[in-house]
Amino acid sequence: MSEQFPNDAFDADEVINGFKEKFKWPKADEVQAVVKPDKIGLRLIISCVITLIAGGVLYYMMLPAFNFKDSQMYVFFITLIVIFLAVFSYVCGANRKVERKEYVKRKSLVPIIIIGVIIVVMVIGWIVGATIFRARAYSELMPVTDSGFSEDFEEISYDSVPRLDQSRAVTLADQQLGLLSEYKSQYIVSNTTTMINFNGTPVRVAYLEYADVFKWLNNTKQGLPAYMIIDLVTQQVTVVNCFDKFGEGIKYSPTELFNEKVLRHIRFQYPTALLGTPNFEINDEYRPYWITSVLDKKIGLFGGTDVKGVIITDALTGESEYYSIDDVKTNAELQWIDVVYGDALIIEQYNYFGKLKNGFINSIIFQNDVSLTSSGYGYIAMDDDVWLYTGVTSSEGDSSNFGFILCNKRTKETRYYEKGGAMEDAAQQSARDAVQNYGYYATFPILLDIEGQPTYFMSLYGGSNTVKGYALVNLADKTIVGTGLVDNLKSDAKALNAAVENYISALQDKHIIGNDVDMNDYYVDDGNNNSDPKPPAVQDGNKITGTVTSIKTSVNNGNTYYYLEIDNTYYYISVVDCMEVLLVSVGDTVTVTVSDSASGQFVAAVNVSK
Repeated sequence: MSEQFPNDAFDADEVINGFKEKFKWPKADEVQAVVKPDKIGLRLIISCVITLIAGGVLYYMMLPAFNFKDSQMYVFFITLIVIFLAVFSYVCGANRKVERKEYVKRKSLVPIIIIGVIIVVMVIGWIVGATIFRARAYSELMPVTDSGFSEDFEEISYDSVPRLDQSRAVTLADQQLGLLSEYKSQYIVSNTTTMINFNGTPVRVAYLEYADVFKWLNNTKQGLPAYMIIDLVTQQVTVVNCFDKFGEGIKYSPTELFNEKVLRHIRFQYPTALLGTPNFEINDEYRPYWITSVLDKKIGLFGGTDVKGVIITDALTGESEYYSIDDVKTNAELQWIDVVYGDALIIEQYNYFGKLKNGFINSIIFQNDVSLTSSGYGYIAMDDDVWLYTGVTSSEGDSSNFGFILCNKRTKETRYYEKGGAMEDAAQQSARDAVQNYGYYATFPILLDIEGQPTYFMSLYGGSNTVKGYALVNLADKTIVGTGLVDNLKSDAKALNAAVENYISALQDKHIIGNDVDMNDYYVDDGNNNSDPKPPAVQDGNKITGTVTSIKTSVNNGNTYYYLEIDNTYYYISVVDCMEVLLVSVGDTVTVTVSDSASGQFVAAVNVSK
């Protein structure tokens, strides 16, 4: 064995370490010379070309505005510089030779300084616009005026407010699209719709989307063929065929993939504008447009977002025109535009007002007169515009609202109403409890005036996502509830009538309003252009014939009594004495036989017949 290893002093570790020394990468402080790569001009040009190509792709995807108030622009330029440094380092071979790496590091000093300057500008711009220093400026972004509930809401009829929210509207549009064979499998209804006031009626307009990329390839040349109008009152869906009406399809929309993608198309037309999200709207002649808010930062460099104008883009041709916000508010020809201020912007600006009007320190520590919007919002159509509604509560997250606001989505006019009561989610829960046997849910409520009482109005819907009934809940007392169900009454109008009848009856039971309410003021059309008024009761001797507006029951001494309300008088009778009362429903016309001496609000009946 010793003959095979004659060198007993052999050290394997020494050999390996020597091998490593020959090939190890030297440290920066061990480099004796900085070598400039040959053909450095060519390498620089190559780096710039690659950076420009990458920058073009990046711009095409990011779409930043070339505007000092757009933070995306700063991110874009920082990214470009980083790309250039990475490409230049690779082209110079800095990853292969350490002496070239040191050369690139030294030449990268100026670009790195530029990145530092950009970051410093961004930080300073943010600081000078921070709420801690500019609380008053933020609180003045949205002027808020106090207004009277009864005066403003007097003309808003409960039968003309939206009965569908966005989710339910899209469901109806999907159902309608499924009936149109020419659109099957090629298109779907967009989940994003816009609520507008169209010829005095609240509607949602929804554009179509290509079902997938292959459907886009097959149809993009001619564009989207139609859009849909969902009437939020009658719940009817109208499909407007653009080919038939205008001779061409919608060429510009969010569902397109390249230059026809609407936001990219507008960005190329207005490269310096701060753009909001385009909203799909139609004018009075049904022509589709994209309404894009042009934003401004009014506080510091990036703070105090507000709207300074709109860009109106023809969805068919792509032609665009800019109008200042003053033009939008005053020009009668632009009255058809409904959505200029987005929901999130309105909520943000009111919260600035509610939190910061007494200073930043107060908003954090003392919180005197600090208020915030509640957790949701809805819409009403009023004065030929769309108004956003939301409750106002304290910063401590109380279980009740102490007021609410309406904000015009076209002009930003904001009105505050000091009306305290249940929060919207509590009202929704009260409505659900009233129909808990059915498992229905309630849409976000809208506040209305019924007999001088601020009242939450909600639609009830089930698992099929379609309207199953209506509920009214009193703002001040959420236990006062009126409901009407479509399946029980076989009519949408009858369900709405029953809801208001039951609600008014509940108000009368608690002596909040008198018994002299004329229900004919509230009955709505039955959908066949026939009004649904209930005739007054007719008395013939001791027989009263009239329409049942509500039914209540009680159990006395083991017997069930039915209380039939006819013209604000309750006629009660035991089931044992009259089995036919079990067959009576709200809305039925019945004849009640009473004794000759009967009088008062509660009258004992001898017999009830239909």
